[in-house]
Amino acid sequence: MKNLLTLHQFSTRFDEAISAWGGALLLLVLRVYVGWQFLHSGLIKLQNWPGTLELFHTEYHVPLLPPDLAAYMGAGGELFLPCLLFVGLFSRPAALGLLGVNAMAVISYPQLFEFECPAAINDHFYWTILLLVVVVFGAGRFSVDALLGKLAPKTTA
Repeated sequence: MKNLLTLHQFSTRFDEAISAWGGALLLLVLRVYVGWQFLHSGLIKLQNWPGTLELFHTEYHVPLLPPDLAAYMGAGGELFLPCLLFVGLFSRPAALGLLGVNAMAVISYPQLFEFECPAAINDHFYWTILLLVVVVFGAGRFSVDALLGKLAPKTTA
């Protein structure tokens, strides 16, 4: 009977180790995937900057911001914040920032809801869910955030 209990304890520790490493790997893949979606969009904006400015003047109606400022802020967020996600540095603030960029994209381009193919708006919903996972769980073990957490001095209350 004692051997059976010991086997169960080993199995529990093994399961915890696998799920912890598996979860960390999943968070890494998730961060890279969702970050790439935004980085790719930012790179496309840079490839045709005059066209991007034109779109912000005619198609995208960002509330409360002048079109040129909205274009610079949107492209800047799409280029900078994914890099933070890739390395896992300030992951939660970066994910929150990308949530803002994503929300602005949906708000400023209501035609997304009118397309016959719902894939366009659904992508924004999926990205929101993936970014919320990073906000809730953090970057995981494979990140600069985790490394900095290990190096930070421990305080006792």
